[in-house]
Amino acid sequence: MASNITLSAGVRQNLLALQNTAALQSITQNRLATGKKVNSALDNPTNFFTSSSLSSRASDLSSLLDAMSNGIKTLEAADNGLTAITKTVESMQATISQARQDASFKGASYTVDTATIGTASLKNLTFSGGAVTGSVNVALNQMAVAATPATITSAGAVDYSANPDLSALNGETVSINGTVVYTFTNAVAGQAAALKAAIDGIGGGGVYTATLAATGINISRADGTNFTVTTSNAATATSIGIPSGTASTNGVPAVAASTLTVDQLVTSINGNTSLTGKVKASNDGGKLRIENLSTDDLTLAGIGATSGQIDGSAGTATVGGNSVRKNLITQFNDLRNQLDKLADDASFNGVNLLKGDTLKLVFNEINTSSISIQSQDTDGISAADLNIGAATSAEFSDNAALDSRLDGLHDALTSLRSQASAFGSNLSIVQNRQEFTKSMINTLQTGADALVLADSNEEAANLLALQTRQQLSSTALSLASQADQAVLRLF
Repeated sequence: MASNITLSAGVRQNLLALQNTAALQSITQNRLATGKKVNSALDNPTNFFTSSSLSSRASDLSSLLDAMSNGIKTLEAADNGLTAITKTVESMQATISQARQDASFKGASYTVDTATIGTASLKNLTFSGGAVTGSVNVALNQMAVAATPATITSAGAVDYSANPDLSALNGETVSINGTVVYTFTNAVAGQAAALKAAIDGIGGGGVYTATLAATGINISRADGTNFTVTTSNAATATSIGIPSGTASTNGVPAVAASTLTVDQLVTSINGNTSLTGKVKASNDGGKLRIENLSTDDLTLAGIGATSGQIDGSAGTATVGGNSVRKNLITQFNDLRNQLDKLADDASFNGVNLLKGDTLKLVFNEINTSSISIQSQDTDGISAADLNIGAATSAEFSDNAALDSRLDGLHDALTSLRSQASAFGSNLSIVQNRQEFTKSMINTLQTGADALVLADSNEEAANLLALQTRQQLSSTALSLASQADQAVLRLF
């Protein structure tokens, strides 16, 4: 055992130096092999645990980078979808503009056979189909209508039959349609009869008729033309029983039976509110031209057996619809359907921001910093959410409706651009946070390494120095041993 061996002080001192050198050499070799100067808490507790804490935080942040990267890809997928949807809506705008500018409405011209139409019975030209709701009749002739007298009945209770005293009205007047027909005088007797006679004489032969009764005076016009009775003051109105400015409204003038001319039919058709914006009529060199302002076929009833002739019979004719606009309806609806499909396909890793999904990203290791990203409309992006309904024949037949559709598509584009801007802002936040996290990881890892990593150049130099020292120590030990060997010379 070592305790039973006696070494000289010189040998023991050189041996200890050699052992220390070997120990240092072992430590240096270990540092070069591991690249660290602190490999365990025994080496340097403070540096070891501080470095471990920094490395752990860097590792936690590194795991968040993957989620951020996926989040960025999710936002990029949503942006791809928005870009495609925006182009689709712009294509829809172009389709509507093309339809709005197209005026290739079809029309047909018809001869109006007034002889066959006649006046024996009422005959119509009936419109149905196209943009017309139900069926709309336009008269081709006018039946005879007897006149209904226009009448004003006294509202007072002046008893004209008793020949009342009207002398107090001296100088006052009664006018019909602004023309004075009677002026009261001081005479008492005969004033009522004189007023009646004055009214009866208007129109040269009984156009107006006045009737005196115990309830007042009634005035009528036989030809049905409405008229107005005006008195010079309130006292006169009270005395004759008719408020000043009273107008008849029940008169119907007589109408002779006749057929309508082409110009009259044009006026009647274009003035019919049920046909406004749906059918247009014009005089085509003496023929009635009917233009179908719709994408669907318009049916006319009242067409004679002879082609291109209107005579009020049971025959029908068809005016085709606008085929250009009709084809654009299909094109528009196809684009609309693609809009929803684009939104459905804009997902990444199961998250689709365009369908209302929420993307949550955590930015730090203790979950106190995060962001939740969702579309502005929580239902997502779709044709319905953008108020883009399916196109119809009625809409593409009406220029005002197309103008309204263009306004709606402009609003949809504004919404899409606003959403794209919001996603862009979110993307910028996530990217900035990603770069920040990378920088923080680098800072933490660099700090952790600074505490535990060894300087390979320094350690290599140390090892070389230790090897040299080891050789010197071995030599010194050998010299010390030689001194002890001197005793052998005595034997």
